[in-house]
Amino acid sequence: MLKRIILLIAVTTQVVYAQTKSKVTVTDLTRIKQIGGIELAPDGQRAIYALTTIEPTSDQKSDSPLRPTESEDYDYKTHVYLTNLKPGDAKALTRGSESARQAVWAPDGQHIAFVRSVKGKSQIFVMPLDGGEAWQLTNSNYGAYNPLWSPDGKRLAFTGGVTMTQMLTDSLLNPGKKTPSWSLEKPGFPNNNFIKPDKKVKPNPDGSLAEIRAYLNKDVDDKKAKVINRLNFQGESTTEPELTFTHLFIVDVREGATPKPLTRNFASFQAAEWLPNSQALLVVTDRDSLKHPDRDEDNAIVLVPADGSGRYTTVLAEAGKSFGSPKISPDGKQLACLVGTSEGVGFSQIGLAAFTGKMAAGLQLVTFDRAAGNLKWTTLATLTGSKKAAADYAIYFTAPANGGTPLYRLNPATRQVTQLTDFTYGVTSFDAVANRVVISKTEVVNPSELYLTDATAKNQIKLSNHNDWVAQKQLSFPEKRTYKNSIGQTVDYWIMKPVTDASTAADKSKKHPLLLNMHGGPTAMWGPGEPSMWHEFQYMCSQGYGVVYANPRGSGGYGANFQRANVKDWGTGPAEDVLAAVTDAAKEPWVDTSRQVITGGSYAGYLTAWIVGHDNRFKAAFAQRGVYDLTTFMGEGNAWRLVPNYFGGYPWQAEAQKVLDANSPYTFVENIKTPLLIKHGENDLRTGVIQSEMMYKSLKILGRPVEYVRMPGATHELSRSGNVRQRIDRLLRIYEFFERYVGPDAQGVSQR
Repeated sequence: MLKRIILLIAVTTQVVYAQTKSKVTVTDLTRIKQIGGIELAPDGQRAIYALTTIEPTSDQKSDSPLRPTESEDYDYKTHVYLTNLKPGDAKALTRGSESARQAVWAPDGQHIAFVRSVKGKSQIFVMPLDGGEAWQLTNSNYGAYNPLWSPDGKRLAFTGGVTMTQMLTDSLLNPGKKTPSWSLEKPGFPNNNFIKPDKKVKPNPDGSLAEIRAYLNKDVDDKKAKVINRLNFQGESTTEPELTFTHLFIVDVREGATPKPLTRNFASFQAAEWLPNSQALLVVTDRDSLKHPDRDEDNAIVLVPADGSGRYTTVLAEAGKSFGSPKISPDGKQLACLVGTSEGVGFSQIGLAAFTGKMAAGLQLVTFDRAAGNLKWTTLATLTGSKKAAADYAIYFTAPANGGTPLYRLNPATRQVTQLTDFTYGVTSFDAVANRVVISKTEVVNPSELYLTDATAKNQIKLSNHNDWVAQKQLSFPEKRTYKNSIGQTVDYWIMKPVTDASTAADKSKKHPLLLNMHGGPTAMWGPGEPSMWHEFQYMCSQGYGVVYANPRGSGGYGANFQRANVKDWGTGPAEDVLAAVTDAAKEPWVDTSRQVITGGSYAGYLTAWIVGHDNRFKAAFAQRGVYDLTTFMGEGNAWRLVPNYFGGYPWQAEAQKVLDANSPYTFVENIKTPLLIKHGENDLRTGVIQSEMMYKSLKILGRPVEYVRMPGATHELSRSGNVRQRIDRLLRIYEFFERYVGPDAQGVSQR
């Protein structure tokens, strides 16, 4: 009898607990705050970080902060926060309508520099932390990004973007105002002599050839025409006929100081790292200065003196390789970097070399079968004396792995890698100083918070409560499972139950629809710590859908062989893996097997269309920003290099064309009977819109149930960082379209 009473009390408590929490709503998207850009002070006692929020525009604020109006629009705001590494003590250092970002500590720990827009261009500001207002350091016509303090604290290096037109007239960046040594590939002008027209010639459409050319040039200046000669002319949202170069500048940290360029000529320079003596920087640039930048896939690491001479010497370069993210050990004697092949399917590896201050020697790759990034040197312990052995240093980094993004530590002396955090969450930003580490992470219980931990990342102390509202929400927790596919690889997948009303007995026995949601890339990877999907997964579960997602062959996070397992096989193999996951999920007692639906974006938009062209189990499908015809994708998408990298050639090559056709969902368009909603951003040039029009128009001609949604102004990043109202619209369209076919009012659907 006592056991029954205890059990009754426990069940009643669970029901009351559930009733006190609400379900995740679509507009909860606007409440998510994301932490990034963590920087520990030099002494490790404080940290700054960036907090990105979604705010109603000032002239359209709703009466309720929790329920936006139907016409309300939003802005993303990013501001800099400071914490003394005590729970709940963070305070905003910046505020206002203009965002602040890329904050970095001065070596004295008493100042920070950050970037803020002024008249449409990013500029660098300096803020004293002992009181006083931030003041503007730069006023560059080229903008100022990525500030980096010199170790002596006297100067800041930064980057700026310079167009080809600006390069031709800037005597500092381009002494002698020369033209590039490589061809701009304009037909009939092998010596680039077209880019310096005679200014004395007046535009005249009825005049001489020189006057006609002047007239045509004026049309370009007046934005009446775009003349394209470059290979990589497609940006993210618009075509970009003109090359833009990233150059490195330096400025003294004092009001009124004039920046001077550190790099020159027609190349781009980025990813700078100061040498400890403040005399030079390590910089990433194009390997071949005689090759058009659009055609040079290789990157080199060079040493750029801080004296403004414009000279540089090569530190690491090799044909067919790309070197990036140079990081120097605290004693200046070792160099870590990322080393990858310039073509093909793969990822960069960590390289370690001895560094003399001018040259790198003995480069060796670390054995680690994951895509490492965000390298950070630190000293593990404070030692007496001025000398420190190599073993006293460590390199922290993150890497997508097995559904999570763990934090790792590399011992540069032994080249051994230690995993510090597990696969159940994602470390989205971090910094380390001595034995102190600060991380931000995404996990099921919270989309983003800040934590303090030690050198082993154990005993984590939660510092922030930016998303404390989530504690009042009912959440669905994923269950991980695995599948052994036909080529012997283990595929991870996760099943999330629908969020139901725990107080209603009828709801407990109700059958629910099942959503197969797939990731893009194809080298992306999902898991419980994926920031971009936290809200979408929880929202669909709150709407009564079960969700299953998988990392099929070709995904990142499982090693090089797994990532290359979809070469020349974008459809059949990956489809096997995700369909195995949904088949297993459909066995759950709460699933109505007659009410299964499918969606995915980018490569997963491709996979959605592929699957419904080969499998009829789904009642409805939603293909987002997808690739449907690989030959067309080769021409209209800026991610076109996926075609030769994955399929071994180009459409004009007969054997490659066979592979492209066999792997294109459009080839099987006549087989698609599943009701399909197609969505694409109007300005999406990563995958291009023509394929979505082809797919829609063809299905329309065939008389199939198809609907097409275009998002005005939207790019490929719509679901992650696009217009917030459009992001809400997208998610609601997924739900609404599926409800037509598997909702309670859908005709011909089993309602058990």
